[in-house]
Amino acid sequence: MYDHAVGNTVSPTPTPVTAEPHLTATWWSDLRTALARLSTVHTDRTAVRQTYLDRAMPKYLAFLDGPVPTVPRAWSTAHGDLHWANLTGPELGILDWEGWGTAPAGYDAALLHAYSVGTPRAAERVRHELAAVLDNESGRFAELAVITELLQSAERGDNVELVPALRQRAEEVWHRMIADGETGTR
Repeated sequence: MYDHAVGNTVSPTPTPVTAEPHLTATWWSDLRTALARLSTVHTDRTAVRQTYLDRAMPKYLAFLDGPVPTVPRAWSTAHGDLHWANLTGPELGILDWEGWGTAPAGYDAALLHAYSVGTPRAAERVRHELAAVLDNESGRFAELAVITELLQSAERGDNVELVPALRQRAEEVWHRMIADGETGTR
């Protein structure tokens, strides 16, 4: 199915092309509302599989100090490919829905943030605007799951420039999880 999308993509690539995409407070509010509504949709579709997390997270996050949990606290429905090239403005539009389904809660916010880590101001804005989703146990787990996927895709040559920032972010998230007792270790 096709639908006419209004506006232009925020970026021609999954990563932002400017230091901070120029988006209104209304755009961010609409994104928060859309993600909240989507997360409650019941579906049998799957965007991220538990078997993938069990296999990939220990491999791609082995640089972290200790065993990484692989089971999210919660699952919800996600777009599954939320990045800057799949978002339009000046009015919010969300494109490219073929991969939607269940994923760790907070997955879409974590994915948008992960694609922004190479552009610190954009990443800070995403963290600020989507803090309610990212700044909790589910959001931190989702960040590690997304970082796992992007580190794996970097092996195939995708977004290689993000790898140092992704690894740094994984360490920051991991230390926060340890401090908050979310890893099963102290």
